[in-house]
Amino acid sequence: MSRFPLRRIALPLVAGASLFVSQLTLAAEALNFGIISTESSQNQAEQWQPFLDDMSRELGRDVKPFFATDYAAVIQAMRFDKVDLAWYGNKSAMEAIDRAGGEIFAQTVAHNGASGYWSLIITHRDSDIESIEDMLAQADDLVFGNGDPNSTSGYLVPGYYVFAKNGIDASTAFKRTLNANHETNALTVANGQVDVATFNTEGMERLEIIHPEKAEQLKVIWKSPLIPSDPLVWRKNLPEDLKDGLREFFTTYGETDAQREILEPLQWSGFAPSSDDQLLPIRQLELFKARAQVANDDSLSADERETQLTDLDARLDVLNQRMEALQAGADHAPTTAMTSQ
Repeated sequence: MSRFPLRRIALPLVAGASLFVSQLTLAAEALNFGIISTESSQNQAEQWQPFLDDMSRELGRDVKPFFATDYAAVIQAMRFDKVDLAWYGNKSAMEAIDRAGGEIFAQTVAHNGASGYWSLIITHRDSDIESIEDMLAQADDLVFGNGDPNSTSGYLVPGYYVFAKNGIDASTAFKRTLNANHETNALTVANGQVDVATFNTEGMERLEIIHPEKAEQLKVIWKSPLIPSDPLVWRKNLPEDLKDGLREFFTTYGETDAQREILEPLQWSGFAPSSDDQLLPIRQLELFKARAQVANDDSLSADERETQLTDLDARLDVLNQRMEALQAGADHAPTTAMTSQ
């Protein structure tokens, strides 16, 4: 009997075996989890590793943390498929969705059950600055600690409510403006190196635990409207079975005492399902901020200003219609507390 038929049979078998091996290799590939830099990576590594270890065991593959010096680096890493999923703030999540192929699938649930957190402006407790009005009146003589440009509570929220609504550019209004993460802002104010800075309530709670003597040196002079809880974002091009596994892991995590103990240093009790619609209030806020800047821009001609304002108003109308549709329907609508003007 000719051996050729056997060879014709063997070739598909070899090809099938190669495909099976490739699938096993793909399944064993590590996942890279992006973590935005709210404080030092050393501190964050200690907080996150037990959670990532649990994720590794549940998914059957290694989960590696990806730390960077700023938020933009995590966004860029996702854009180039170097990060598979990440914990972001709302502003950085918006950038990841618009520029890096990201998609929100879950959001954090605070350990105290709160549906969000708040941005703060802080100064030293011995400072004579008692309000935003005091701060702006003395701005020429003050060093201001602003947040990372992709931070929601450290940059976007105070950028609109404190500065854009008052027709002020934070980058030029002060004697000097610095950009840093939440922890650095708080410590430099407490140490008298910076006069006023952005911060948030989650960071304050953590500071009261790890550096209570520093927290005692701080005074809050402004608190924002409620900000929606932080989103979890994955790359949209991840395999669907992997997405299913991740969704199952996140939405059930926190059900046991051991899991809640692991989440405690992260200040969470678990995770809830979410979607890109969570960012609608943040997108509105970004457009409100842009509108205020255009309205106060004396370098624009009347026609240029009118054209830009008309465009911004049209984009706001689209967002408002989407918000109204969500609130009128059966879908779970994200908190809209920040949109009140």
